[in-house]
Order: sequence, then C-alpha cells, then structure tokens
Amino acid sequence: MKKMWKRLASMMAITLAVPVTSVQAQQAAPAAVATYSMPSTQMWEIPSDGGEIYRIMVSYPKGEPPADGYPVLYVLDGNAYFASFAETRRLLEYYDRGNAIVVGVGYPTDDAYDERRTADFLYPVPTAKPPAEPKSSPRPANTGRDKFLDFLTGKLRTEIGKRYKIDRDRQALFGHSFGGLFALHALYTRPDAFQSIVAASPSLEWNTQHILREEREFTAGLASGKTLRASRLMLVVGDQDVDDDPEPARALAGRLERLSGYGLSIRYRRYDDEIHITVPTRSVTDTLRFVLR
Repeated sequence: MKKMWKRLASMMAITLAVPVTSVQAQQAAPAAVATYSMPSTQMWEIPSDGGEIYRIMVSYPKGEPPADGYPVLYVLDGNAYFASFAETRRLLEYYDRGNAIVVGVGYPTDDAYDERRTADFLYPVPTAKPPAEPKSSPRPANTGRDKFLDFLTGKLRTEIGKRYKIDRDRQALFGHSFGGLFALHALYTRPDAFQSIVAASPSLEWNTQHILREEREFTAGLASGKTLRASRLMLVVGDQDVDDDPEPARALAGRLERLSGYGLSIRYRRYDDEIHITVPTRSVTDTLRFVLR
C-alpha cells in the first residue's frame, strides 16, 4: 500500500510540474535578438569641406584586388538604394562578376531620404513641387550641387582610395529622380569626372527644363572639340512613371545618340510595369553590368 501511495504521489508531482514549467517558459524573458549586419560592408561618416556630414556605406569584394584596383560605383541616396546594390554585387561574386566597390552616399538618418538631397542635387533649391521656378538667370558658380560634386570627386574619392585599392580610371555614378538629374549635371559640366553614369528616371522637367541649357553647352563643347572626353551614359525609366514622364528621357537619348561620333556612348532602357519608385531596384543588375563592362 505504501509503495502504491508513493507511486501516486510521484505521478501527481510530475503532473503538477508540467503546467508550472510551461507557465515559467511562457513568462521567461525573450532571448536578445541581434540586428542584421550586411556581409562585406563598412560604414562611416565624413564631413564635407563645408561641414556637412554624409553617411558612407561601402560594399567590397573578398580576396586580393586586381592589379589596377577595383572600379567604383557611387550610389546617390545611399540610405534608400545601397542595400540593393550591395547584396546584388555580393551575389555576383559567385560568378566572378562582382569585382567592384559600391559606395552608397547617404545622410546620418535611418530614413530612406533626407531633405538635404534637394540642396545637393538641384539648382536652385526647391520651394515647391516641380516645376518650382520661373526661367532662371545664368547658373551661378559654386551652387550646392557643385559643392556636392566637389565632395564626390574630391574628398570622398580620396578617402575611398585610402581605404581600398581602386581604379581611378573606372569611376561610375548612379542617381535616381533628382539624383538622376544631378547625374546628368555631372556629365554635362564635368564629363571627365566619371567614366560611366546611370541616370534613372531623371526629373528632366524640373525648373522648366533648366537642364536643357547645360545639355546645349555640353553638346557644343563636344562638337567644337573643347570637350575631349565624355562619359558613357545609360538612361533608365519606367513605363508607368507618372512622376517623371519617360518620354523626355527617350527624346534625350535620341539627341545624345547623335554625339556618338564625338565619343559619347549612350544606352536607353525602358522597364515594363515599373513606377517611379521601383525603377532603381529594377535597374540594379543592368547598372552593375553597364559600369563593369
């Protein structure tokens, strides 16, 4: 009898222990969750000569760099687009096609976009939605976007060259929307600064198409021989883009194709079913293929 009671007591103890253990497990504090860190990347912040702080995100290949160094792709609006370019570049390494440095140029924020981009990418600084300004007077020197271009091609490029072995003759630039308009500004005003430029959904209508003035000056420089070197340019748009009509970009491609005899190489891509905000993601592989060719 005593043995039976001992067995019953033991079984009751086990039965009572089960729900207690379950409750304790449910009430236990959750394990700490680590944040995700992208492989083969680094990030730091750097001030421009004017004191503006930029967040720099870099994706780099494994192994030894080539003898001439890695080509470099600078991606504007890095907070929004760097991750897509970085991960695609890393995957392309499996096929020996990701041998480049991708530099995301962003701002010290966790938001995708920062309002400072308008001062960096545009002339003049906008006060309303485009077109915001009447026909403007001749472009003043040293505007915000020219200072930003100085930073990209000067202090930032020098810093990237100190940290990584780069090929200074293979520098590329990607910009979308206002960033795409800035990329065209870089082509027109400093055609030897980047060897490859990708302008995605460039906001050509901005400021009553003020960019046409720079295009005419650039075209005249090539035709006269004053501009001796021109970048390779790819224009990409989405056919469902209601923010920046793709037709002006198509017309621009047609005009610039006539300059091929003067050394300008132009490519135009129009993506089906893409709206303004999805064009950059769709263009990542095409961009990397274009700048690494």
